[in-house]
Formats: sequence, structure tokens, C-alpha cells
Amino acid sequence: MDKQKSSAGQIGYEYDTLMNLLHVSVSKHLLDDHFTLVWANDFYYELIGYNKEEYQAAYHNLCDTYYMNDELGIHDEELWNQIGEEVIRTLDAGRDGYTLVAQMRRRSGEYIWVRMSARFTDEYIDGYRVSYTAMMDVSDIMRMEQEQSVTYDNLPGFIAKYKVGKMLDFTLLDGNDRFFAFFGKESWKNMEYPLFRDNVLRNQAVFEAHREALLKGEQVHFTVHMSDQRGQDAWLQINGSCVGYQDGDPVYLVIYIDITNETELRQMQRQLEDQAEKLRSALKEAEEANRAKSDFLSRMSHDIRTPMNAILGMKDIAVSHMEDPDKVKDCLKKIGLSGQHLLGLINDVLDMSKIESGEMALRDDVVSLPEVLENIVTIMQPQFKERDQKFSIRLQCVIHELFVSDSLRLRQIFLNILSNACKFTPLGGSITMDVAEVGTEGGTAYFIFTITDTGIGMQPEFIEHLFTAFSREKDSRVDKTEGTGLGMAITKRIAELLEGTIEVESEPGKGSVFSVRLPLKIEESPKLDASFPNLKIIVADDDAVMCEYTVEMLQNIGIYADWVDSGEQAVAKVLEAQKKGEAYDAILLDWKMPGQDGLETTRRLREVSEGELPILIISAYDWNDIEQEAKMAGVSGFLQKPIFASTLIRGLRQYILGESTEGERSESEHISDFGGRHFLLVEDNALNREVAQELLGDMGAVIDTACDGLQGIKAFAASEEGFYDILLMDIQMPVMDGYTAARTIRTLNRTDAGTVPILAMTADAFAEDIRAAKDAGMDGHLAKPLDGVTLKREISKYLV
Repeated sequence: MDKQKSSAGQIGYEYDTLMNLLHVSVSKHLLDDHFTLVWANDFYYELIGYNKEEYQAAYHNLCDTYYMNDELGIHDEELWNQIGEEVIRTLDAGRDGYTLVAQMRRRSGEYIWVRMSARFTDEYIDGYRVSYTAMMDVSDIMRMEQEQSVTYDNLPGFIAKYKVGKMLDFTLLDGNDRFFAFFGKESWKNMEYPLFRDNVLRNQAVFEAHREALLKGEQVHFTVHMSDQRGQDAWLQINGSCVGYQDGDPVYLVIYIDITNETELRQMQRQLEDQAEKLRSALKEAEEANRAKSDFLSRMSHDIRTPMNAILGMKDIAVSHMEDPDKVKDCLKKIGLSGQHLLGLINDVLDMSKIESGEMALRDDVVSLPEVLENIVTIMQPQFKERDQKFSIRLQCVIHELFVSDSLRLRQIFLNILSNACKFTPLGGSITMDVAEVGTEGGTAYFIFTITDTGIGMQPEFIEHLFTAFSREKDSRVDKTEGTGLGMAITKRIAELLEGTIEVESEPGKGSVFSVRLPLKIEESPKLDASFPNLKIIVADDDAVMCEYTVEMLQNIGIYADWVDSGEQAVAKVLEAQKKGEAYDAILLDWKMPGQDGLETTRRLREVSEGELPILIISAYDWNDIEQEAKMAGVSGFLQKPIFASTLIRGLRQYILGESTEGERSESEHISDFGGRHFLLVEDNALNREVAQELLGDMGAVIDTACDGLQGIKAFAASEEGFYDILLMDIQMPVMDGYTAARTIRTLNRTDAGTVPILAMTADAFAEDIRAAKDAGMDGHLAKPLDGVTLKREISKYLV
């Protein structure tokens, strides 16, 4: 028995010695979850770099622990899964063993290639089947095969081998002839070779996207855009496989395939697809825009027919009541109002058409801000009065008054906003316009115009489309939507043309606030005599902001000033000053104050004040409404809000110092009629001729007429020099248009040909039409339809 044991031991020793000499690892494992090591020969431990005691202490003979929890922190999960999957496939197939070539890590971190040959036995330990595995290091053989593969020029594309560092730096290890023919033989220099460096940097984003896979040694497939050594660009498909490790870094065998033609075709296809998508999108937008305009015109047709029905209906009523002058007068008034409303609708559509086509141009006029705001007050006052709304304009830090801008467009911005504020503010509500000069720079003053109302406010979805052309959002809180729905879109476009902005804040039930920011080029204002000898004035206005600003202006021109916010306080203050012997030299009273208004305060002051105390009413409302009553109450004069420095100075000089300010106005402003004046009216439309003749004839002018431009030239040429005081010229006429006629008249050999005023009288009312008239030698421009007030005012400017 002892001899048998001795003989078996000798055989085992000889077997181990033989296996070690052959460099073959032999090990015995359990087919459990850990592939537990039962026994191994010395070369097994030599192969992985541990001795038996170290391996057992570190991993307790559990092979999965060696792969998954290495002392270096390296996890070879994929390698372990590769072995496990092969074992499962073998068992499922009913085979008793397998052979597998795979990588295995040594203790140093280096990876080697091993050929595993496993055999499953019928032996069981603790219920687990036993497997014997023989492993041989075949790294040299694999390296030879891989290096051999690099020389295969019959493979598609060209081939190279790189080491990939942890900083994603590439080191070329080998390449075939095709590789060096494409990239150049200096590719060995790696990043020191400009072409190599440029190609790497050019595709850095692609490499970064595959960083994790590259550093893990996983297979990669991606496309790069590189240049060859002749500077030709190419699209290359890269297929890379990790074939080993060097100094712990993965080594990749890379095959490049040139797919330039295919890629360029794909790019061209993508471009065509992108263009087609853009065309589809543009077509959709155009269809939506056309549909919106069609819907808009359909909805607006009712608004156009409404004033037209009123005009035609009132005409019929007037004809049937010719014997009743009051009835006819009422009908004519309503026809006029309906006509103005219809004109507003038409102007909105024409304005929007000009803006959309990019043809709207701005005029460069000398604009008086006081005149612009006074004009706005005059236009809006009847609407505010009708709805019993309180309206005020307040100034803040306004230093400059004259600017170079387009007064028509400025008024249009503010009138559009104020009209909406009036329309959507309930009866008895209030609307305020604050005008603030917030700074100057390089000859430009920057203004913020803020219009605040106590109206119904707007829903968020309404605000979203407020400035969109041809989009009229219906608000269920109002009975109907009036107008074109273009007003705010036009307002925004005009503000942008003036290099400004418009913003709105609004909440349902809390009113709205519109803020318009505009840069205005400063025009030097004529200096006014602002010397006042020791005056003392009191201001009474329930608007504290207005009071403070007026007092500040008075103090700036050397006048001592106080302010109170009610009529009662004004009377008390005047009495107190009289008792102290420090009587006021004048009082400025707001017309509409709660409790005791301006007129009642005037009566009380006349009862208690000593001497003829000048009392001036300041108001944004029409002076004519209270003129008679105010004079009877003892009011000395009237100042129009908003009160600018120039307005205040002129008012004080006229009403307090008793000086005349007439000399500051042009002579034309005082022409009350055109008696004895001779006008030549050139107009091809008979009805328009009749309207102009009647209006001007009522003002005392003698009117001669011509039906086209050529007739107009002949009539002027046949007249005595200086006979005609002014020529009124239509533009669109048969035979000869107005522009040509004006140019011809300016060239006639007579002394008045170059001086006689020629005014364009046309329905072409845009800035470019005004400019064209001036280019033709005309002096001014009158926009149709004509009204008596405007006609008289504009013609008067050109008569001496």
C-alpha cells in the first residue's frame, strides 16, 4: 500500500514537473458561481503573477473575485462574462468541454492571451461538478498574427495600429503601405507631424464621443473627416478592435475605409431634404398668412360697411328732410363722423401694406413736442368728454422741446394707444400720459412715454397677439371689436422705424400700461425771454406730480412758487399771504379738481383777493367749453396742458406782465380768411373740384380751375405775373400729372415761376409721396380727403 502511495506521488510530481516545463497551467475548479479553485500547479500561479499563499489570502480561491475585485481597482467584468458565457453554452450543448482563446490580466496589470482547454468530469464536490482546465500563454502567437494582419494589403481600405493613452492621445505603432500612401511616411512623428495633429484635432469631438469605449478596449465604429498628404479631404469609416495592451493602454487595430463619395451623396441628400423642409415650412407660413388675411378681410368687411351704411343712410334722411335744417345739420354731422371713421380704417390698411412691403419712409421735420401733444389733446378731448373720462398729460424732467422726426408718425403712435385706452376704459375712468426725458447723448434725447388707463385690462392670450398684423382677437368682455385690428401692429412697426420700442403690461380688471421708448434727435430751440421780476405764484392741482413739476419750472426761471392740491387750500393760502402782506402775483388753477373746481375757486378768489389777481386756468380740455363761464367767473387766461417751459413763459408774459406775444407767431397764423386771394386749382375729378371750390370760396378766395396738368400750365402762363397767390395741384391726372406740371411751371421764363407756392393736393399721403412732391418743386402737401380747418391752416402757412 505504501509502495502504491509512493508510486502515485511520484507520478504526480513528474506530471507537475512536466507541465511546468511545458509552461502549461493545470487547475481544478468547481462549476459554481465563483468557478472556485480547488487545486492548481505552480505555473498557474506563475502565469497570473501570485504565489499560492498570496492568491489564497487575497481572493480565497474565488476566481470571479480575482476578475471583479482586483487590488489595483481594475474590473474585468467583460472578460469574466466571456468565460461564463462559454461555460453555459458548453453545458447547454451537452458537451464535456471547451477551448477558448481569451485575455487575462496578470498581477502587474499587463494583459496576456491564453488558450483555455477545459474538461468537465463526473466528479462532484459539495454538489458541484468538477472541471479541469489547462491554460497556455499564447501572447506571442497572437502578436505575430496581429502583426501579420497589418501587412495584408488585400484588405479593403488601409490599416494601422495605435496605442490609445488615457488622455485620449494616439501613438502610431504600425501601418500598411496604403496607410502611409494616404497620410504620408512622417505619420510616425505622431502629434509632431502637422497633418497627423490637424486630423486628430479636427475630429476631437468624434473621439471624445467614443472616449469611454476606446479606453475600455471595446470595438468602435465611427466616421471621421480627414485630409490626405495632398490636402484632399475625405470621409473615412473607422472600424477599430482592441488587440492587446501596452503599458496598461489598449492597442487598437484600425481599418480605414474611404466613403467620401457615399458621404457627399448623403450630405447632398440631407441638404435637399433640409431645403424641401424649409420650402414646406415657408409654404405653410404663407398659407397661414394668406388665410389670416382672408379671415381678417372677411371680418373687417362688417366694419367697412357700417360707416358706409351710415353715410348713405344719413344722406337719404337728409334729402327727405330738406325742410328741417336741424335734421339736415344732424345728418351732416353724422356723415362727417362716419367718413372720418371710414378714412381711419382705410389708412390703417394702407399703412400696414406699406410697412409689409418695406416701402414706408419717415419724414425728417422739425417737430415741436408741445405742438404734437397739444394736437393729440385736441383730437382726443371730444372722445374723453363723451365718455366722461379724466385725462391728463404729465411731464417729468423735460428739457428739450424741438426735435427732428416725423410728427405725423409720432402722433399716430400716441393716438392709436390713447384711442384704445378710451375705448376700453369704462365711463368715468381715468387715462394718464406721462412724458419723461430720461437722458441725452450725442445730440439725441431719450424719452419714455407711458400711457396708463383704468380700463378692463387684457387677458394674457390677448396680449400675445396684440401686435400681430391681421389678427383681431375677440374679447368677450366687450360688445364688439371696432377698427381694423391693425392699429397696434402699425404702432409697433412705427416705433421700430423710429428706432424705439413699445411694451405693454396689463391684467384683467386692473387696466393697462403702455411704455413707448423713443430716441429723438435734438433741434436747437430759440431762446425765450425768461426774466421775471420777483414774482410769487401759487399752483393748485389735485395731481401732485403735475404741481411739483410746474413749481420746479417756475423756480428754474427765478419765480418763487408754492403749490396746493385743492381749490379750498388755494383760497386759504391766498388769504393767509394777504394778511402777511406777501400777496401772490398770480395763481395757476387746474380746471377739474374734486370738490371745488377751478371755476368755483376763481369765484371765491375774486371775492376775497385784493386787486386784480391774475388767475390762469390750466387744463387738457377744450377752452371753448368753459370760455364764457370762465370769463364771467373772473379767469384772466388759459394755458393748455401739458405745461412746457415755453408755454409757461409765454403765458406769464402775456397774462401777468401784460406783454404781447403776437410777434412770436408767424403772420400766417392770423389770416382769418382768403378775401381777395386768387388760387389756381388743378384737379381732374369734378366732385373733388367742387368740394375744394366750395371750401375755399367760403373762405373768400377766388378760384380758377384746370382739369389736368397741361391745362394748369397754360392757365398759369396766361396769367399776369403775381396774379395767383397759390397753386393747388392734384398728382394723378390724365394728359399730364401734377409732378410734371410743377416741374414745367418752375422752368417758365417769368419772375413768379420760381416763387409761387405750389401745394400737392392728393390722396397719396405717405412720406415718400411728400418727398416726391418736394423733388418736383412743390412747397407743401395736402392729403385728401380735405377738411376746411386743415385746408385753411396749411394754405395760410404759404401766404404773406
